[in-house]
Amino acid sequence: MQVRDLRVTFGLDEGIVRAVDGTSFDVLPGQVVGIVGESGCGKSVTMRAVLQLVDRPGRIDSGTILFRRRDGAVVDLARLPARGAQMRAIRGAEIALIPQEPMAAFSPVHTVGAQIIEAIRLHGAQQGRRVSGAEARETTVGLFRDVGIAMAEERVDAYSWQLSGGLRQRAMIAMALSCRPRLLIADEPTTAIDVTTQAQVLELLRELRSKYNTAIIFITHDLGVIAQMTSHVVVMYLGRVMEQGPVDQIFHAPAHPYTRALLRSIPSLYGEARTALPVISGSLPHPFNRPAGCPFHPRCPEATARCATALPKLMPVADRQAAACFLHSAAAEA
Repeated sequence: MQVRDLRVTFGLDEGIVRAVDGTSFDVLPGQVVGIVGESGCGKSVTMRAVLQLVDRPGRIDSGTILFRRRDGAVVDLARLPARGAQMRAIRGAEIALIPQEPMAAFSPVHTVGAQIIEAIRLHGAQQGRRVSGAEARETTVGLFRDVGIAMAEERVDAYSWQLSGGLRQRAMIAMALSCRPRLLIADEPTTAIDVTTQAQVLELLRELRSKYNTAIIFITHDLGVIAQMTSHVVVMYLGRVMEQGPVDQIFHAPAHPYTRALLRSIPSLYGEARTALPVISGSLPHPFNRPAGCPFHPRCPEATARCATALPKLMPVADRQAAACFLHSAAAEA
């Protein structure tokens, strides 16, 4: 998938909110891409735009989302009608989502198995294949086993509220994988679960990626998870990409002041006891009061006068690494 200059706005009574403001990145086959940033920086809205699931009054203003389908055809998802047949055939079958809170994603009045069976049969019919209920149930039981759910035959008939947080998350992963998607979007899949279950879910995602060669977009604010899971990192702030590149380069040679500030805020095993963690001064600006120039300049310790008036664009700073910062290029002006 190739995202270029994506812009998503929300028209509210108070004014226009630019939730995503010119985001660009690529996802290669089988690649794991991490999207990181503070809450409210546009990570989840970007992914909802990819799936044409932006809630009203939000809309995609401009940009392209080019996606290569199983048959080799390239489509611009940004131009497809959200409720059209083509988008409905792609959503779930070729691009799947693991939402942040599985309890809210599953219907509480239907068993988790029934919901997965319905998805398998629906997408089978869209592809011209008639899938029987018994066949879909067998596939669902197999998926439950794949994701490590014990007593899979019994748990297929359980309701979401009868499962623990870890089991709900595994069931959600099984649902996302039910149609063997080419791209899996994991929106903070470890946020609502304990540390032990979190480690199990991350290991499960690694195994499933290896087994199915599925590309994954991993959205999180946890840089430790990014270091474990991803090969490429996209750092977002206020709807824009501040820096992107291979995970090793981002962690060992960060080019943008915002990336460096995020990395400094991670607790270290070797840090001095009883000392306060470094924090990023200030807070994320209000969406109706976006600063002029570089969106990070009011909080940036390295900002210059130019940062307050001109908007830097993403420019190469090393092999496969780019940053939107005037510190690295005097010509980096959008």
